[in-house]
Amino acid sequence: MDDRTAKGNAAREAYLRQLGWREFAAHLLYHHPESPERALRPEFAAFPWRTDPEALRAWTQGKTGYPLVDAGMRELWRTGWMHNRVRMVAASFLVKHLLIRWQEGAAWFWDTLVDADLANNTLGWQWVAGCGADAAPYFRIFNPVLQGEKFDPAGDYVRRWVGELSGLPEQWIHQPWNAPAAIREKAGVGLGRTYPHPIIDHDAARERALAAVKSIKR
Repeated sequence: MDDRTAKGNAAREAYLRQLGWREFAAHLLYHHPESPERALRPEFAAFPWRTDPEALRAWTQGKTGYPLVDAGMRELWRTGWMHNRVRMVAASFLVKHLLIRWQEGAAWFWDTLVDADLANNTLGWQWVAGCGADAAPYFRIFNPVLQGEKFDPAGDYVRRWVGELSGLPEQWIHQPWNAPAAIREKAGVGLGRTYPHPIIDHDAARERALAAVKSIKR
């Protein structure tokens, strides 16, 4: 089997997996019509979600201070589409870094995605939030910096959608707050002026999210 055949087979298998997930999502929605509003796992009814309109607004506008998240949210607003990897990172940021209810994110995606599908949207958000069928473990909390460095190593995606960071070297493109002041100045990046400070520290957010899920397992 040559490389071209192997790649073709892999692409077909990936496509079939997505079709399988789509049918599974439709099955869940049919049998659980309340799922767009209610977690499938009943223990999440007691989850200590936060109400934070300012943080929610920063997320929807792509102004969280985390470049990969912001790039995805701005692409979504401009085009109605976002790569699946970035969808997961952005969704995880909302429900785990910010502890904002997954229904808020699902409603925003439903309103803005051109490929919005109620079943898929619901399944995806409940999966990320850890409260649905075959959900991701809640302790799986994406680090937006590491995700950016892994999947956008040169920073091309961020530069396209977060133009105010375009002058930063790739070493700092996913963590502008750690760049030396001279480098930020040369790139025209003024934290708090041209681009926001991170709205929450990743390590602190992770600890808070883990404590939150622990509270419903007692």
